[in-house]
Amino acid sequence: MVPLSFAPISFAGEELILLEGRAVYWPREKALLVADLHLEKASWYAKSGQMLPPYDSRETLERLALAIRETGATRVFTLGDNFHDSAGTQRLEPHAAGMLDALTRAVDWVWITGNHDSQMEANSGGTVVDEIMLGGLLLRHQAKPGELLPELSGHYHPRLKVTVRGRNIRRACAVVSSDQTGSGRMILPAFGALTGGMDAGDPAILKAMQPSDQIDAVLPAKGKLLQFPLWRGAA
Repeated sequence: MVPLSFAPISFAGEELILLEGRAVYWPREKALLVADLHLEKASWYAKSGQMLPPYDSRETLERLALAIRETGATRVFTLGDNFHDSAGTQRLEPHAAGMLDALTRAVDWVWITGNHDSQMEANSGGTVVDEIMLGGLLLRHQAKPGELLPELSGHYHPRLKVTVRGRNIRRACAVVSSDQTGSGRMILPAFGALTGGMDAGDPAILKAMQPSDQIDAVLPAKGKLLQFPLWRGAA
């Protein structure tokens, strides 16, 4: 696999690193943060007769292993919708199950549940929680409107449409808000191999990030952080 591209980002007084592979690394905590893996999504569709290649979990876990290796993370926090449904943990085929078991043994692993997998069990290791405070940052699945604490979440699968040399390209991105307190909130892109996306400027995302003074879409490119304004408060 090609090595990941990194871009530093300051967030709520912390120095984080946004990875091209749709993850965030927190050097001070040696923690890798990922959202919306949606493992076993293909097998969920197969139950209703919609057949998709059954290798999405393998691909997602391979990318996750690469991110752990490239960053040197010793902790992993998944921000919800880890499986496409709570029973997905029972459908992992042996190869993917072995991959996941090896990863959860290699690092300290915390599953944060989401709306898709609210009843999931840690059948492959790790600890399951609804949300957690880590180093002063609140980690949860879905951004809570009105939240005043620094918050990292997922759920919305934000994507940004950019025009490059006359071509429209959609890229997964993070959405970051800031306010006068300097706390900030961030919605991570979906990490899973079989995940769609919502426009980063969708009203649902902008509403979820209030209160804020400004909201931006951010993504890494060749070691630099690209920033695209989505919303600005009244001057």
